[in-house]
Amino acid sequence: MTDIYLCRHGRTQLNVAGLLRGHLDPDLDLVGHAEARDLARQLRNVGLVRVISSPLARALETARPIAEASEVALETDERLIDRAYGEFDGRSTDDVTSEYGSVDAAPGVEPAEAVAARAKAVLNDLINAEDEGPVAVVSHDAVIRILLDQLAPTPHHTAHVAPRTGCWSLLRHDESGWHSLIVNSKDDPVEVAFTLR
Repeated sequence: MTDIYLCRHGRTQLNVAGLLRGHLDPDLDLVGHAEARDLARQLRNVGLVRVISSPLARALETARPIAEASEVALETDERLIDRAYGEFDGRSTDDVTSEYGSVDAAPGVEPAEAVAARAKAVLNDLINAEDEGPVAVVSHDAVIRILLDQLAPTPHHTAHVAPRTGCWSLLRHDESGWHSLIVNSKDDPVEVAFTLR
């Protein structure tokens, strides 16, 4: 059995403005840094054995306090980087949607299938690793949402809601496959652990 805490990075000013972040590299804002500290405090008692992050600054600035609080090395993996929006990086999601019908339909946007393939490869590496214990993976809204849709679809197979900045979702892999135990939480996972039994 492998538990993976999928963490969305803390808030940036581009989040506040409702702009697509993609491969742009803004730092966390003050709220984002507070969210990162909260995540570190929430996850420090779950026994993390690894913390792996997207290489973008907003993810690294979120992952660093988690790794420090859990006393493990911070690792990065390019496959966890945010979805590529091409020329639409920095554009309003609403504007892109009104022009093309959806972000998925906009030209040059990385296909959801490609995002899923690279992110799932990271998780497959984790479940095949010899490490015993839970892992924190710090990534981005689109990556986490697409992963949850692929690995643990909702009962009605509708898309998962966008995870809040600075939240965690718990995926568990066992002999029967992937299970989504908790999604979009900012609660202490130790306090809600009884719901997982």
